[in-house]
Amino acid sequence: MSRIGRLFDKFRPARMAETEEFSREGALERWMVVGLGNPGEQYRRSRHNAGFMTVERMAAARNADFSRRKFNGEFAEVREDGVILMLVRPETFYNRSGDCVAGIAGFFRIPPERIIVIHDDMDLPVGQLRVKRGGGDAGNRGVRSIAGAIGKEFNRVRIGIGHPESPGGDIDYVLRPLSRDELAAFTTIFERAADAALAVIREGLERAMNRFNQRA
Repeated sequence: MSRIGRLFDKFRPARMAETEEFSREGALERWMVVGLGNPGEQYRRSRHNAGFMTVERMAAARNADFSRRKFNGEFAEVREDGVILMLVRPETFYNRSGDCVAGIAGFFRIPPERIIVIHDDMDLPVGQLRVKRGGGDAGNRGVRSIAGAIGKEFNRVRIGIGHPESPGGDIDYVLRPLSRDELAAFTTIFERAADAALAVIREGLERAMNRFNQRA
């Protein structure tokens, strides 16, 4: 049995009301868009929370809120373009994101190819996006955690945040809150990242890659 199949068996809906709701929704394809980040006000506007800020914008644009909780995560859910779209913020802290993603994916029976993870990436220049499926984690512990929990064949939208000007300051760089001007500059980047995630769902991975894997 595959790893994701074992997850499905482990997290079968237990309560009758949830089972009935899940059954009624069975005809609709369910996608999960996960934004990586850290919970807590001190991290709310940091570069490491680029994924959080992107899914928050996606939810706000749809008048949805993160009112549902499961498996150490918060999520908003909307129906759009004939699919059920789940927008997820893991509350496990960045490096253990796989715990939340695996739990929700198993419960709702979402295969890796219908999971999109949005995360910051220091190996890309600021503002540059990369859409991909699978591959290595390049030292990103959140991505590594998810790959360890569900396998590597999930989709990713990588948001370029660049490197700090001074060597050795990586931790402070990714965790320090963005200034007002920096946050304003990232607004368009987050919107493009959201569009890239939706393009994977609506147009397929290859077309999304062709559209968004361009230099900023």
